[in-house]
Amino acid sequence: AILQNSPDAKVFCLVHKMDLVQDDQRDMIFREREEDLKRLSKPLDCTCFATSIWDETLYKAWSSIVYQLIPNVQQLEANLTNFANIIEADEVLLFERATFLVISHCERKHHPDIHRFEKISNIIKQFKLSCSKLAATFQGMEVSNKNFSAFIDVFTSNTYVMVVMSDPTIPSAATLINIKNARKHFEKLERVDSGHSSIASR
Repeated sequence: AILQNSPDAKVFCLVHKMDLVQDDQRDMIFREREEDLKRLSKPLDCTCFATSIWDETLYKAWSSIVYQLIPNVQQLEANLTNFANIIEADEVLLFERATFLVISHCERKHHPDIHRFEKISNIIKQFKLSCSKLAATFQGMEVSNKNFSAFIDVFTSNTYVMVVMSDPTIPSAATLINIKNARKHFEKLERVDSGHSSIASR
């Protein structure tokens, strides 16, 4: 049925509960399962992920899947990089609005924590849950200390943006205005592929 109706469909398989497998056997067992799944999925292309709820692998897998389903992702990334360069941000991230999965990001200054996306996502989702319990709607937040400022704000109809700045000479108001001005441009990008669900709405 898939070959008849969706011959170009992408198949994604999550080999879950990998935490139950001994460390020294995980790679071998995953490769065996991956080979089986790829063989059974032919002639369709199958992408496999080893996942567990106890680490960042599940979040990374879903983010990767969403990323691969965005048809204009290269244009989106190019515009995000341009935006980051213009406002001199350390890092800019786009989150899918409902799930807070990272769908695109630009890093101009190296950050040592490779798990920060999942951590940020979990923090924001918990904060949104707290807001909903108080019958409030989460719109955005600003977190600042002596080392950096981070801004999370509604961006397009399907995304939130996070901008990280470490330059103390750039006032918060300027960054918020830049986000507001960029919003119009990225809304246009999203509408270009609206017929193809350029950023999957959930």
